[in-house]
Amino acid sequence: MNGGRALARRNPEFWQFLAQIFWQYGICSKINMKRKSNKTTRYKFSEIASRLTGISIPVFGVSWQPPKPERVIVRSLFVFLEDRRSLYTPFAFEMEHQVTESILQIRETLTQTIQQLPEKSESISYLKVMRAACREYLDNSNDPSEIGWRHNGFLAHLGRLRTIFGYHIAQLAVLYGIDVEGELANILPPEYKEDLKS
Repeated sequence: MNGGRALARRNPEFWQFLAQIFWQYGICSKINMKRKSNKTTRYKFSEIASRLTGISIPVFGVSWQPPKPERVIVRSLFVFLEDRRSLYTPFAFEMEHQVTESILQIRETLTQTIQQLPEKSESISYLKVMRAACREYLDNSNDPSEIGWRHNGFLAHLGRLRTIFGYHIAQLAVLYGIDVEGELANILPPEYKEDLKS
């Protein structure tokens, strides 16, 4: 215990930052290792759409019907993202080098997805923002001033990336009629998923 207190005294900024991250993202409830039931969480696109306010986007099956190939491509991206642990694993368990490798793979897959879509696809603008978020994370996490064990920045940068992804995944879900499943649903904006679990 004395060693821990001494470490906290030497690095107060680190512990303050960590406490802020835990509070902001609700990590404390996950660190106690109490796992949720194995029931898969699913948020239906129609329910997410009902929570959108102040945003004007086409709703699948209501105001527009996307070409089938486009929906298949976007759904394939969702399936890929569902298996990207860097998007939803509790911050306390993230390793920076693993996160960086995962973000590189996500950026590459986003580029491939954009290449497969028609030039005027409704989804491209959303995918480009997500890809830009990957570049931003990689640029910021490679900042020489933030290298070392006291490198707190990568958690803040990862939190920003997750926020951007959650918002745009919600928009794409509504646009293409795709339900958001599994742990990927954890990064949807809270106002889009409150009381919508099925």
